[in-house]
Amino acid sequence: MVASLDNRSAIQLPDLQQAKGLNHLTLSVSNLDVSIEFYCGLLGFQGEVRWNTGAYLSYGNCWLCLSLGKAKPSQDYTHVAFTYDSASMIHIQRKNVFKSVKQWQINSSEGDSFYIEDPDGHKLELHSGSLATRLESLKAKPYDGLEWLN
Repeated sequence: MVASLDNRSAIQLPDLQQAKGLNHLTLSVSNLDVSIEFYCGLLGFQGEVRWNTGAYLSYGNCWLCLSLGKAKPSQDYTHVAFTYDSASMIHIQRKNVFKSVKQWQINSSEGDSFYIEDPDGHKLELHSGSLATRLESLKAKPYDGLEWLN
């Protein structure tokens, strides 16, 4: 029984350390060449390595793995957001290839955002804000039923 275990005999998990953060993100893609061009050529990611069935890209401290396979992007609101400043988003928007990129939502929240799909339909957000700026905006305009947890 768990109730009878004391701290010395129970499995001890280390305290969560937020500084560790997200390690990497892997997306299934149907065509490596097209996806590498999208992420590197359009969005400014850095190509690191590629092999027959995948590639590693970087963007700031983000490690993105593209894995060749059958992509099944989410059909709900699930998406991945990357930090971009407003000037970089304008630069991306002015690229000719951006005209063919599908936008899946119009921004209605704090900070500049582009909501776009990658070539396989994975939902992405290019966002200029941060958690701090979002929380600050909620003080002035809270979501329905908003409850502060700390």
